Amino acid sequence: MKIKGKNVIVTGAASGVGKELTKQLLKKGCNVAGIDINKDNLKLLEEELNSKKLKTYVVDMGSSESIKKFREEYKKDYSDVDIIINNAGIIQPFVNVENLDDATINKVMNVNFFGPVNLIRYFMEDLTKDRSEQYIVNVSSMGGFFPFPGQTIYGASKAALKIFTEGLYAELERTNVRVMIVLPGAMNTNITKNSNVEVKSSTKDSPLKLLEADVAAYKIIESMEKNKFKLFLGNDAKFLKVLYKINSKFAISYINKKMSGIK
Repeated sequence: MKIKGKNVIVTGAASGVGKELTKQLLKKGCNVAGIDINKDNLKLLEEELNSKKLKTYVVDMGSSESIKKFREEYKKDYSDVDIIINNAGIIQPFVNVENLDDATINKVMNVNFFGPVNLIRYFMEDLTKDRSEQYIVNVSSMGGFFPFPGQTIYGASKAALKIFTEGLYAELERTNVRVMIVLPGAMNTNITKNSNVEVKSSTKDSPLKLLEADVAAYKIIESMEKNKFKLFLGNDAKFLKVLYKINSKFAISYINKKMSGIK
């Protein structure tokens, strides 16, 4: 896929991988609609990048009404959309399921699963118009195919997003819309801060090697250009994929030991 000149929607654009995606897409000549719930960070993004090809929108991905409002605003600024990258996501507090309240569970599912689903649904008519190639990219997680202790609801939301994306691929296989699912491992981003989740250890103490946000963004864009369907990001995601397939019970015990110091 040639992405130069494409109109791209990036969720979670104000920080982490979303910010890096925005920066790199602008350098490639794309028009980027960056959306995020953090108004202050979006303002900082605009000031830093200072690009006429960037427009920002304050959107709560956990609210269908907020997403509908965004579509109305977007249509005033752009005639169409070529690429949607659902990157925004939050984690849950590092506790077992019985210690989570309804509000937390619903928020994680709304932001990580229903948000991307609704954004795609509301723009599907635009994406499937008889034009050149379009793309839908959903960023799941290795937590979407491998169980992590204390992140069961987060994993469930990302697993739902994975299956949803694979279903989309099947439904759109004979159309002009390409679909990709991204399954990243541990990354050096502010997801714990942005999720209002406290952990005992810092990222420096993580038992997993962290993938830098700029590298992740580069790999995602490169994979889009190559029309890939599935992308495993990071050696940890690739390793756990194989280990879980060989011996799932051993793999779960292994990661339980590795994660014991993070809660």
